[in-house]
Amino acid sequence: MSLRYALLALLTAEPLTGYDVAKHFSASVGHVWHAPDSQIYPELRRMEKDGLLAGEDVRWGPNSTKKRYRITDAGIDALREWMNTPLDYAPGRDAPHMQAAYLEWAEPERAREHMRRHISYHRDQVEQWTATRAAILDRSNATIAKRLQCYPEADHERIIAYKAFAYDGLIARAEAEITWAEQGLELIDKISPSLGA
Repeated sequence: MSLRYALLALLTAEPLTGYDVAKHFSASVGHVWHAPDSQIYPELRRMEKDGLLAGEDVRWGPNSTKKRYRITDAGIDALREWMNTPLDYAPGRDAPHMQAAYLEWAEPERAREHMRRHISYHRDQVEQWTATRAAILDRSNATIAKRLQCYPEADHERIIAYKAFAYDGLIARAEAEITWAEQGLELIDKISPSLGA
């Protein structure tokens, strides 16, 4: 998946300035597709040039303007085509699991620290994603609220269900990583019992 489709998906809810795209991105689409601002702004300009977005200068403060982007019919067609195309899975790059395969090179306490950090990181993710999922379901999530305003009431349950389903997958994957790292701690203690936890 390219950043382009993540931006198209975000802009189906409402027109946004580049600044607002970056802000909304990190709070929604950014949970499943990370991109820094330094990639977002140039991609918006490329998408406008390619006819997927239309940009309009809007007043920003007393003496300046910003460009607000809206998705075009060509952008909707591109998103729909991508959504109906099977994904090609990219080769994996998984530093924590790569490091785990060679923990014999680490001091036991450093190996434990790797596992503890992995657990802490994924617990934070579960907490964040669980809160976001709840806000989607009760419609208090600002992005969902705006998206629902753009679509007929008959589509609302479907929109909400798919967004919650995506977060279900994120939460389940993070919980599996926590379990894996807890098993890693047990393995380290078993292999190096004299060093204790």
